[in-house]
Amino acid sequence: MSVSNRDISDPPTNPTRRVDYETDNLDRNNYIAAIIHLYRGEVSRANAWRMRLDQTTNWAVLTTASALGFAFGRVDASHFSLQFANLLLLVLLTLEARRFRFFDVWRSRIRMIETNFFGPILLRHLHSPESDWGALVAADLNEPHFHVTKLQALRLRLVRNYLPIFGVILLGWVIKLVIHPWATSDILELYQRCALGPVGPAASLGVIAAFYVMLAVILVVGHTERQGRDNWGIGELVQEEMQ
Repeated sequence: MSVSNRDISDPPTNPTRRVDYETDNLDRNNYIAAIIHLYRGEVSRANAWRMRLDQTTNWAVLTTASALGFAFGRVDASHFSLQFANLLLLVLLTLEARRFRFFDVWRSRIRMIETNFFGPILLRHLHSPESDWGALVAADLNEPHFHVTKLQALRLRLVRNYLPIFGVILLGWVIKLVIHPWATSDILELYQRCALGPVGPAASLGVIAAFYVMLAVILVVGHTERQGRDNWGIGELVQEEMQ
């Protein structure tokens, strides 16, 4: 298993000699201990950001429940409350995507350590799948950067959590139009109910359609972006360090 670019020697025979890790070779026991402590630290930070992700999702669920409760609580309540909830959900989605990009920094390092350090140990392999994984992690520690783009993060959180939530809002909006102020199946009347005060039904439907088209664009474009998941993007820096 790849351990370090520097040679690893046995522990010093003289126990009283002071070890200087800036100039002396790193022995195997200290190397393993350092990796374990690094792993624990990265897991701790990842868990902290994971809790922030869950908090934002909880806010989104609470916003959806409040909007549905208000819209269906009164017959004369406007369906605008559901569309306003969409705007709030979009803000929360953007916030959660930003938090996910930070969480993914720690997650990427954790996965690099797990697949190249703990994995080979458990399989009793002598070499890591990624020969320069230590240099990659070191370079990322020296110059931290995001491993996913903003659009990718938006798509990931949209698929993971927010797509069903937006679907519930859309379904609630349709039901609201059908049953309030009284149940109807007349297409022309449903069209007229789409109006929002001075805003005509055509303009209202156009804005709503544009919103969901935007979500569809995020799903498609975010999936086809060239920068892939777990893209470390520091290959040139690693090559310079190796020379």
